[in-house]
Amino acid sequence: MSAIAAANDTALDLEERAEQERMVLDAVERFLERDVAPYAHTLEADDAWPEEIVGKMCELGLFGATIGEEWGGLGLSATTYTKIVERVSRVWMSISGIFNSHLIMAAAVERSGTEAQKAAWLPRFATGELRGGIALTEPDAGTDLQAIRLRATKCDSGYKLNGTKMWISNAYHGHILAVLAKTDPDATPRHKGMSLFLVEKGDGFNVSKKLEKLGYKGIDSAGFTLDDCFVPEANLVGNIEGRGMQQILGGLELGRINVAARGVGIARACLEESVHYAQIRKTFGKPIAEHQAIQLKLADMATQVEAARLLVEQAAAAYDRHERCDMEAGMAKLFATEAALHNSLEAMRLHGAYGYAKEYNIERYYRDAPLLAIAEGTNEMQRLIIAKQLVQRSPA
Repeated sequence: MSAIAAANDTALDLEERAEQERMVLDAVERFLERDVAPYAHTLEADDAWPEEIVGKMCELGLFGATIGEEWGGLGLSATTYTKIVERVSRVWMSISGIFNSHLIMAAAVERSGTEAQKAAWLPRFATGELRGGIALTEPDAGTDLQAIRLRATKCDSGYKLNGTKMWISNAYHGHILAVLAKTDPDATPRHKGMSLFLVEKGDGFNVSKKLEKLGYKGIDSAGFTLDDCFVPEANLVGNIEGRGMQQILGGLELGRINVAARGVGIARACLEESVHYAQIRKTFGKPIAEHQAIQLKLADMATQVEAARLLVEQAAAAYDRHERCDMEAGMAKLFATEAALHNSLEAMRLHGAYGYAKEYNIERYYRDAPLLAIAEGTNEMQRLIIAKQLVQRSPA
């Protein structure tokens, strides 16, 4: 095949992918307009589990968004997936967490599981028949995952798990969780003693009450305790001990890119509502959009949105190329979440008392945005990751 013909085929592939992406995003926009936007305000205020919306997300295929087509998923690229997350978060950020935590679990199985595990779990994950997430954080271990204490002890035909996890998305309404546990507490380095298990709810799996939060309402965040919870040997991801940390890290890259996309969504929602309000709100005889002080705020907010979006696109593209992208994901997560924080505060200031009122969405954005600076590794930790990678990638 000539270089010209090969280039033409590549162009056709790109056109096909672009058309597929357009169709997917159009479907998501219709879903958000019809099934989410009219109900988000009430459900969020009541901190109610959005059961009907979750059912619609199953029908739409969002629980299989990044799962390969051979396993019944949509097989979407990270680039397309982040655009979905941005759009969802612009309307109601909470529901993006319901399918994203689930997809990080699925990614761990798809990347590191045995063929038997993929065949057994991924088709059921893709349809949403089985929904879940990842269980990493413990009461005394968050950013430092190597400090976890939940123990998995080998027994006949499987393991018994004992310990506690905290702040776990989908713990209450989910069916299955990817649980990081210590199989060798004395291992050196510590990560070599960590393994990943798929744990279905059942005997010995005790979920505590749903945790009350400032924002990010609707999605269930809870703790749970495992008391001699038996897990079959077949549920050890990859059928190998000591690889749990590595198995989950690839999913966390996608998770950080997802959190960054949420930041873009919130920052964008704050900008759009502020532009609209500035055109209809009048002071001193003219719309506030004509006051220079307001124009400066809007300009900075718009720049934050576009810069954040470009960083997310860069990180997602690196992930799609199967490149190491912890620095790119960290940059995107750091900047986009800080943009969400900045824009939510500026939107509240711009809206004045109306921004502080429960009647409007601005106060919800203001409550949701701080979570993004904490989730999937604090922004302080992202700065350390970025700096470390800069040094490693630069010649002395």
